[in-house]
Amino acid sequence: MGSEVVSAVSPTRQAFRRVRRDRSARLGAVLVVVLVLIAIAAPLLAKLEGQDPYTYNIGLLDPLRGNAPRGAVGGLSGDHWFGIEPLTGRDLFSIAVLGLRTSLFIAIVVTFVTTVVGTLVGISAAYFGGWYDAVVSRLLDFLFGFPSLLFMIALGIIVPAGFPRWLLLIIVLSVFGWAGLARLIRNQARSLVEREFVEAARSSGSSGWHIVSRELLPNLLGPVLVIATMAVPGIIGAEAGLSFLGVGVPPPTPSLGRSISDSIVWVYTGADPWFLAFPGAMLFLAVLGFTLLGDSVRDAFDVRLRRTH
Repeated sequence: MGSEVVSAVSPTRQAFRRVRRDRSARLGAVLVVVLVLIAIAAPLLAKLEGQDPYTYNIGLLDPLRGNAPRGAVGGLSGDHWFGIEPLTGRDLFSIAVLGLRTSLFIAIVVTFVTTVVGTLVGISAAYFGGWYDAVVSRLLDFLFGFPSLLFMIALGIIVPAGFPRWLLLIIVLSVFGWAGLARLIRNQARSLVEREFVEAARSSGSSGWHIVSRELLPNLLGPVLVIATMAVPGIIGAEAGLSFLGVGVPPPTPSLGRSISDSIVWVYTGADPWFLAFPGAMLFLAVLGFTLLGDSVRDAFDVRLRRTH
């Protein structure tokens, strides 16, 4: 009787139960939720501190030390909870929380776009086959072989400064981000296209869209969730890397990647090592949270990685 009840539970529900029982998943989920709440409330948190990321506090800098922050811990005080930025004196707490908001917004939008596009393209290529599948396969080969990083850097340089950089990052990362998911979904969907339930749907006169959305997609939910969850930390890192290279979100818009880039010389010279600490910790926690959650989702859905004890 007990085995019958267990077998009646869908594999997807069983996977979600494993995720809920996984300590790493719970820790990752807590980190993600906390950071998302911080990002949403970032303007309110900056107002609560009484600062903003755009005001220059030159009087808090020490000209004798190359305009490094006065005082200990990078100028940390009751007015500036994370200290201030060297050279400009801008409030580092506001920069960190609003920079987190920028990074998470770009990562979540890009993940949504690439997941939708990659899933639909992969399933449709497997279902319709023929010339359409051949065109999709060649397009995927092209995207995988294209030097996307160099293209992103070049595009960031030549696009007019008036074009919103956050939108440019979303477009570029989305264009090159859906190919991996599309190839994975296409390969897995091909094994489902010839199954009995798909043939039965065809025989009953169901449309292609109905078969793709109602028959194939629910059976591919696991791989889609795994790839989508694992994609977020990669996109956060890519956005930070492009900002680090100077082709991401331009100043004075807060960006964790650009703050980390600006902090390198101050850490190297020892003039203000605390400049790196808070933006770096914020970026580290964001990547850690999504990585822990993504690993747990992958382990729960992938039968080859599932523990047998």
